[in-house]
Amino acid sequence: MSHHGVGPRAVRRSVVFLTAGALAVPLLAGCGSADEAGKPLARQDIAPAARARVAEGGTLRWAVDTVPETLNAFQSDADATTTRVAQAVLPAMYRLDVNGRPRRDADYLESAKVVDTEPKQVVLYRLNQQAVWSDGREIGAADFAAQWRALSGKDSAYWTARNAGYDRIEKIERGANDLEVRVTFKQRYADWRSLFSPLYPKEVMGTPDSFNDGARGKLKVTAGPFLVNKVDRKAGQVRLTRNPRWWGRQAKLSEIVLTAVPRNERASALAAGKLDLAEIDPAGAQRVEGAANGTAGPLAGPGGGRTAAKAPRSWALAHGPEEERTEDAADDRTKLTRAIAEWEQQQKALRDFEVRRSLEPAYTQLALNGADGPLADERVRRAVARALDRRELAKLVLKPLGLPAEPVGSHLALAGQDAYADNSGALGGQDTSEAQALLADAGWVLGGPVKEQPKSEKAAGAQGEKAAGAKDEKAAGAKGKKADDDSPGGNDGTYIVGEDDKPPAEAGREEKRHAAKGEDGGRQLAQDGKQYKQLHQGAVPGAYAPKGTPAPQGTAAPQGTAAPQGTPAPQGTAAPAVAPAKALAKDGKALTLRFVLPSGPGSEPLAAVAERITRMLAKVGIGTEITKVSDESYFKDHIASGQYDLALYSWPASAFPATDARPIYAKPMPAADGSLSVEQNYTRVGTDQVDQLFDQALGTLDADEERSLIRKADSRIWAAAGSIPLYQRPQLTAARKNVVNAGAFGFQTPVYEDMGFLKKGAKGAKGAASSSKK
Repeated sequence: MSHHGVGPRAVRRSVVFLTAGALAVPLLAGCGSADEAGKPLARQDIAPAARARVAEGGTLRWAVDTVPETLNAFQSDADATTTRVAQAVLPAMYRLDVNGRPRRDADYLESAKVVDTEPKQVVLYRLNQQAVWSDGREIGAADFAAQWRALSGKDSAYWTARNAGYDRIEKIERGANDLEVRVTFKQRYADWRSLFSPLYPKEVMGTPDSFNDGARGKLKVTAGPFLVNKVDRKAGQVRLTRNPRWWGRQAKLSEIVLTAVPRNERASALAAGKLDLAEIDPAGAQRVEGAANGTAGPLAGPGGGRTAAKAPRSWALAHGPEEERTEDAADDRTKLTRAIAEWEQQQKALRDFEVRRSLEPAYTQLALNGADGPLADERVRRAVARALDRRELAKLVLKPLGLPAEPVGSHLALAGQDAYADNSGALGGQDTSEAQALLADAGWVLGGPVKEQPKSEKAAGAQGEKAAGAKDEKAAGAKGKKADDDSPGGNDGTYIVGEDDKPPAEAGREEKRHAAKGEDGGRQLAQDGKQYKQLHQGAVPGAYAPKGTPAPQGTAAPQGTAAPQGTPAPQGTAAPAVAPAKALAKDGKALTLRFVLPSGPGSEPLAAVAERITRMLAKVGIGTEITKVSDESYFKDHIASGQYDLALYSWPASAFPATDARPIYAKPMPAADGSLSVEQNYTRVGTDQVDQLFDQALGTLDADEERSLIRKADSRIWAAAGSIPLYQRPQLTAARKNVVNAGAFGFQTPVYEDMGFLKKGAKGAKGAASSSKK
């Protein structure tokens, strides 16, 4: 699933939900109107400018996370750069507008409508008569049919990531003329607009060999405003140039160069003149804005300049060679002075840039693993949810960035999208008394007796019993002391919250001290990770669950089978959190949940959110054991494998939730070999009722009915408390000030042909209507 208009339908999404049969869902959404969807919480920020104000030509250097392993968006290792390339060079029948809703792309499609429903659903596409591939051939039924055959799932020789929607097609044929394509479905399919976006030529989709290998490093035939000129893996670049056969509005830019730059190096790359546009993290945004405002230098900054004065020195220590990082020798002071001068020079260069900000079409959630342990009890999951102040968490992340700090009210859509409604009332808001009552009903006794547990059974959670061979996952002691680790880099950052004997008054003072210093809301500005990263790309895992990574078969593993962690976190990364005065206990075990977090660069904001959550849980007597693991193992060895109790990660919103969200919330089913098949339902929570609502939504052609069914499904997902949406993710983009029609796009699919540089002497149209296709 992708939040971009041409994002591959081949992508898997996932999360979970569970509702006990006895649970009464108070207010099921679905009877409300489309008005409940509201408007997006934040506008896109792209410096809109009329095409007449945009200069002809120029090269836009745009940072990406990787040079993609494949240019085929329907393969499992496709990533965000694959999507970006596809958007610029391939047809899409529908793209997303500023509200995250699908809109027909007139450059390719004159019309598309359901012309028959009995005995079968038939959709008739009428293509733009000017639409041709870059080799001159008309786009037509043969391309539609080749893509259907490749993605239908009938031929296992095609290595596809997912077949959703295409498996419902019965046949594709030419209409009354070459511009008409008739698609007949075996069964009704509400999300038919999700198909054929992107559309690949038959030369790619026609055979298993061409599908599997023909579009991995090159795309010979395309049909967009740009074409793929070169993929240079050594230089870390993908070069897109104008398509001379493009029939629409000519692209303003001569070329776009997508350059792979790590996020923590982007501010320096911008300053060095190597980039014009780059999505950045909050620390990078702080540098860019500080340079523009003149507040990031050694003598200026909030609070009299003390914090700002530390910035160049810290940067110099971090970026200088190892011999420059000792502060004892006079020679080192000279080197440090030179490094500070370099930092100041970069700050001057960054004055040519500005930060454009919006909200990503994605949300971060707290996932609760309901496979076994305390969280297998729905009452405990609901207690965890009722202990959380979601608005406070949203403020922690978004307020420092100047973005609307509203908690997300739906698992299946975001504000502005057609299916959105705030269904969180089905679970209820923060209520300490209700959380404690739920825990008591589940048998957890405050201050109850706790038996001494073997070393492999420190926590009562599903992952509390660690395998004897998991050398990298040694639990911390009851007083929050970190375990030692023999591997390079020290311990793994594990500590226990909830078994400390800190008095309540001291705990309260500590919380107030954090708030007064603004530690979570100020320095640790939150943007938790990177878009659509694959496991092998070294992503910060807090961002998105990897596309095409279903949970392994047999994931209902017995307690104590912890997966290896990989590289442990450096020492000092796990700061103690507030502990409850008395722990809850049941059957001789304390209620301590294992909270797994990534430990790599950029993961600090997730740690800040997790710390705040642990304080909230401590207030109702729930302890947490924080375990920081390497980025590489976070999803593969922990989330997908079920080796966690609590975790933070994000899912992108979809314009087609009936299709894209189902694998996330589908009820886990026993496989033929006795293992548990969970698709991408990493929380292992699901019900027949929710599955049925998704199936009904997929099978109706009545838009109002589909919206109602999706909202009902979401209400039941909320009631199950398998995953708790927290906040919409921030989107921060540094752009050269004369770059227009590009930046923080929000929901909308970028309009690549309108991007460019402002003409000399022309004024931008800041605040004007955004650029869009007509």
